[in-house]
Amino acid sequence: MSIAEQSPGDAPLDAALRDEIAAVARHAEQKRAAGTDALKLVQKRFGYISDRHLAEVAALLEMTPAELDGVATFYNLIFRRPVGRHVILLCDSVACWVMGEAAARAQIRDRLGIKPGETTADGRFTLLPIVCLGHCDHAPAMMVDEDQYGDLDAARLDAILERYR
Repeated sequence: MSIAEQSPGDAPLDAALRDEIAAVARHAEQKRAAGTDALKLVQKRFGYISDRHLAEVAALLEMTPAELDGVATFYNLIFRRPVGRHVILLCDSVACWVMGEAAARAQIRDRLGIKPGETTADGRFTLLPIVCLGHCDHAPAMMVDEDQYGDLDAARLDAILERYR
């Protein structure tokens, strides 16, 4: 497989990213305490945490891959498989469910052709459920990447999705 054919998860961590992880680890009381922050750095660069990257970070933090995977899979915003360029987190808490989360989910399915846990064929969007966004007073709510939206109705949801196309 040539370099051009490799997925981002196949490329080793470069020296600059290793240095960033080492700097985070130096500020932690114990290296392993930097696990979440180190994973966030890798995810920011590659979009998700591949098995290769998990093993490399674990070695840097003097952990086993299984220990670090336990950290990675505990947090629902650490992605262990590739996701789309834009991640839609649709709140499915009780408040959002009562206020119309199912209609918002159905509209996303109709507009983008994906259900929760799926990514569009073009790799642009991944839809994931999330337990609570803390935006209950504006339910139903969602986040796209780092942007939070509430009071979702059909017109607002269409306009939001259009911003990320």
